Amino acid sequence: MNATGQNLLEVDHLTISYRVEDQWIPAVRDFRLQLQPRQIVGLVGESGSGKSTVALALMHYLSSNGRVESGGRLQFKDEDLLRKSNAEMRQLWAKRIKFVPQNASAALNPSIKIGRQVMEALKAADDIDGHEAYKRMMQMFHDVNLVDPERVAERYPHELSGGMQQRVTIAMALISNPELLIMDEPTTGLDVTTEAVILDLVRGLIAERDTGVVYITHNLGVVAQLCERVLVLYAGEIMEEASVLDLFQQPRHPYTLGLVSSVPRPGQSKRAAQLQSIAGNPPSLTRIPGGCVFAERCPLVIDLCRERKPPLESLEDGRLVRCHRWEELSQPLPPTPTSHLYGEHPRHQMPTIEMVGGGANGETLMQVSDLTKHFPVERNLREILGRIEPSPIRAVDGVDLQLRAGQTLGLVGESGSGKTTLARLIIGLEERSGGSLQLLGLDVRNSVRERSQDVLSKLQMVFQNPQNSLNPYLSVRQAIRRPLIKLRGLSAEAADAEALALLARVNLRAEYAERYPDELSGGEKQRVAIARAFASDPDLIICDEPVSALDVSVQSAVLNLLAALQDDHGSAYLFISHNLSVVGYLADTIAVMYLGQLFEVGEARELFQPPYHPYTEALVSAIPVPDPLHATERILLSDDLPSAQNLPSGCRFHTRCPRKIGEICETDEPPWRQGGAGHLIRCHIPLEELTAAQSDLIPLDEVV
Repeated sequence: MNATGQNLLEVDHLTISYRVEDQWIPAVRDFRLQLQPRQIVGLVGESGSGKSTVALALMHYLSSNGRVESGGRLQFKDEDLLRKSNAEMRQLWAKRIKFVPQNASAALNPSIKIGRQVMEALKAADDIDGHEAYKRMMQMFHDVNLVDPERVAERYPHELSGGMQQRVTIAMALISNPELLIMDEPTTGLDVTTEAVILDLVRGLIAERDTGVVYITHNLGVVAQLCERVLVLYAGEIMEEASVLDLFQQPRHPYTLGLVSSVPRPGQSKRAAQLQSIAGNPPSLTRIPGGCVFAERCPLVIDLCRERKPPLESLEDGRLVRCHRWEELSQPLPPTPTSHLYGEHPRHQMPTIEMVGGGANGETLMQVSDLTKHFPVERNLREILGRIEPSPIRAVDGVDLQLRAGQTLGLVGESGSGKTTLARLIIGLEERSGGSLQLLGLDVRNSVRERSQDVLSKLQMVFQNPQNSLNPYLSVRQAIRRPLIKLRGLSAEAADAEALALLARVNLRAEYAERYPDELSGGEKQRVAIARAFASDPDLIICDEPVSALDVSVQSAVLNLLAALQDDHGSAYLFISHNLSVVGYLADTIAVMYLGQLFEVGEARELFQPPYHPYTEALVSAIPVPDPLHATERILLSDDLPSAQNLPSGCRFHTRCPRKIGEICETDEPPWRQGGAGHLIRCHIPLEELTAAQSDLIPLDEVV
């Protein structure tokens, strides 16, 4: 508590309902929370658990079909928010209570320059003139580490990177020195390096103020590294509340344990065991069970759980837990609780996988040689008059890759590194500027329209957002039937039978065949997209951020599914992600990409121990490990990523490199250095010196 002994925010017995047709549906029931100044409380749970509904209720900003039921209490210092009118709340929103959304680009007005938007927000909070508003804006931009704030103020939102947009929204929220800050998934779509900078920024700024923060996320690694206390929400009810250390070291609710066990740790591999996952789905809000809402998915369920709702008990250590059998989880757990309750799921021993580009295990499936993609830039008036030809955007600039049958190649790097462009070149959605691509020894034509049906059947893709890749007017059966008929040549009857078999293989019941995309959850849509990708029996599937938007429990199930399908079909994956723990679990080898070039290639297990390329080192140090006791010295990179149109000379990373050794980095292309067993690092620093410099770092695979 603060010096006066007063909590910043007190919430008691808050029940929130939504009107659906003629019925009020309780979406959140009996929610409670206490928040102190300078405290960060995390709110976690699966999609549909009610996290965002709680955020809107705390802002007293529910939609017109939502309401807080009588009997609840929402106290902000000495203000009863439930009694406030919209006009009174607008005064609080202007200065004292601020919200940072998940999608910064949607929160910023695309037609107004950044500076004007921030100054308008400040003037709404304080009666100051334009000169003072500009001065305070510049100081806040400096506080949130925005490079060249004067230029940022003159730009429109679309001219900023995702990380810069998110810093702007944080600056807008903090510029009036609010007392309460609510952050709803503010780093979900960001790279690990940008996320690390944002989290350190939030931590530092809160420490300098008396601001309290409610931080909503499904990323348990972020919670472990940022929050002081954590509330676990499921199907609209609190399952557990505890200090972050107690929650991760000793979960007292089976659902909490399931979430913690579902997170892939750095160094975990598909070779050893499956990731843990929570079977089933949350109950429908229109059919809330009379007993425990988690009973149908709980490994500890007994008849009492189905017959009587467990109370939210207050334990001696200050935590809250809603479970009839919480005492059975009070015994010390093993260091990694993946074998407790949810069971160990060993996989059969996999053969040693050779490095991409070397070895003799399996035939070469895909050979990429000097692949390039340069996007031309239209000339402006000055360039037209001066007859100047602008430099192209070198999105992919001479990439060599080799992938063997049945293997997974992970591709990592920040936004703008060229990962997705490389994937689109391989799949044929972009025409390459140069280089060659071979599949099973056959040259693959540039555009997807030029490719034979045989090549189309061998190459498939799973996208990040299945909502956009599934036709909303086709049922699940129809979506899966099309490649079966067009690419495999099956009859309609055979395609129907095979579609049902594929649904079963991705753990969806036959009844899902008649559903449409809008009747499916995010995890179910992604399973359908995976089933469709496997329908043509492909040799290579490109997975572009396929689990980044999924909850940890659904994410683990999808990763297990991809690993199992690879065992069954022998397909190879090109797996793109900014989550290095996810890539490390599924990939046999990993390639690190920066500004259109590869900078490191090696076996997955080598990515988490020295020597690293300095860029890889920064990526690895930024991984938010789901362990509050794990402390890593983060290597924070500036957000000033060079333009792919005006690339730095010498090593492209030298403008941001924390281990730059001198002029050679600025003038000379770095050589590839052999680290043994096919481990390659493109750097001027000898590997022995890199190893010595990085020897004080704890290898992240020791966290497991």
